[in-house]
Amino acid sequence: MRCPEERRVGRVMRRQELVEVCEAERASGRKVVFTNGCFDILHRGHAYYLEKARALGDLLVVGVNSDRSVRELKGESRPIVPEDDRAHLLAALACVDYVCLFDEATPYELIEAVRPDVLVKGAGYRRDTIVGADIVEESGGRVVAIEELPGRSTRSIIERIAGRARRGS
Repeated sequence: MRCPEERRVGRVMRRQELVEVCEAERASGRKVVFTNGCFDILHRGHAYYLEKARALGDLLVVGVNSDRSVRELKGESRPIVPEDDRAHLLAALACVDYVCLFDEATPYELIEAVRPDVLVKGAGYRRDTIVGADIVEESGGRVVAIEELPGRSTRSIIERIAGRARRGS
C-alpha cells in the first residue's frame, strides 16, 4: 500500500548514499539535522524528541545503532527489536527524512561523513560528552540538547514488562 503523495516517507540508506544526499540538500540551502540512538522499542518519548529535533532544520537524519553496537552498549539482552525493523519504523515517521545504521560503538564516523548543520542529543547529555560535537562546531554548526519527555523511556517500558511477567499478569 502506498502512502498518499503529500505524505513524505523517510528512507533507510547506506552511509555513502546518505552522504551524497546530504551534500546535495545542503548545496540547495537546506539545513541538515542529525541525531542518533538505539531506538529500541519505539515509544512516545522517541516521537517527541524526534519532532523537536526535526523542527531545528529542514531535514532530519537519524543514525541508528546496529544490533551489535546495541549489545555492546546495553548488554546481551538488547536490542529487543532487530536493527532493520528499528530503522524502518523510524523512517516511517513523518518527522524523519533519512535513517542510516552504524556498526561502530559511537556515531563519530557517521557524523564526520554527514557533517550536519545541527547535532541533537537529549538533555541528559553534557556538551563535553556529545559524540561529534567537535566536528559540527568546527564546521560552523551547532549542538542542541533537547529536553526529554518525562517518564517515557525504553528502560521504563522494559522494567514494566518484566515486573508484570514476574507477577504473572
